[in-house]
Amino acid sequence: MHALPPTDTNLTSEPAISQSLEQPLLAVESCLNQLGEALLRRDTQAIEMHASALHRSLAEAIAAFSEAARAGSVPPNLRHRLVMAGGRVAAQRESLARATAALDRAIDVLMPGENTGLYSSHGKAERSSLGGGSYQA
Repeated sequence: MHALPPTDTNLTSEPAISQSLEQPLLAVESCLNQLGEALLRRDTQAIEMHASALHRSLAEAIAAFSEAARAGSVPPNLRHRLVMAGGRVAAQRESLARATAALDRAIDVLMPGENTGLYSSHGKAERSSLGGGSYQA
């Protein structure tokens, strides 16, 4: 007597799950590539456009992956690709944060803030404006 192989509904539905997850993941990867190229070109309009598209694509991919995870399992290769895409998003976010901080510092040097006469983190900024730095009674 031969035993029948176990019937696993996940095996029959895995190609369908892979197909439903492949398209949103490809969209995320494409948006990441386009955003990376726009960042290299420093094209602000393209950066904004591709960042918005990436945001939408990520939301769709996360929704599709969440639904697939509830319905069964996500194929390991697609899960790995999503994790890699998440890493790329984090790296681009970090790169933008560093660039923004550098730009803010450059702007502060080129266009110092208005002297308010108040204390700053370095103490009283303009003591010499009070008559040579001495107080009169």
